[in-house]
Amino acid sequence: MRYIRYAVLGALAIVLVSVAVANRSFVELKLMPAALAELFGFNYTVALPLFAVVLGGVVAGLVIGFLWEWLREHKHRSEAAQKAREARRLNREVSRLKKQKNEGKDEVLALLEDAG
Repeated sequence: MRYIRYAVLGALAIVLVSVAVANRSFVELKLMPAALAELFGFNYTVALPLFAVVLGGVVAGLVIGFLWEWLREHKHRSEAAQKAREARRLNREVSRLKKQKNEGKDEVLALLEDAG
C-alpha cells in the first residue's frame, strides 16, 4: 500500500511539474477592474507565472474549504466534548457509589458482586 501511495504522489508531482513548465509565461494580476481603479485612483498589479496563479488558486480554495468545514463542524465538536465530560463525571459517580456499597465487605466478594 505504501508503494502505491508513493507511485500516486510521484505521478502527481510529474503532472504538476509538466504543467509548470508548459505555463511559464507571465500574466499580470490586477486588484480591481480598470473602471474601478480609475474611480479609486490606484490599482495594485503583480506579474506572476501562470502556473503560480493556477496552483495558488487551488491552494487558496483548499484552505478556504478546510476553514469553512472546521467552522461548520464546531457545534459537533463542542457537543462531543460535552458528552465526554458528562461520561467521565458519570463514571466517577458510579465508581464512588460502588465503593460506598462495598464498604466494609471482603474485597474478593466486592469484586465478584461488581462483575455480576
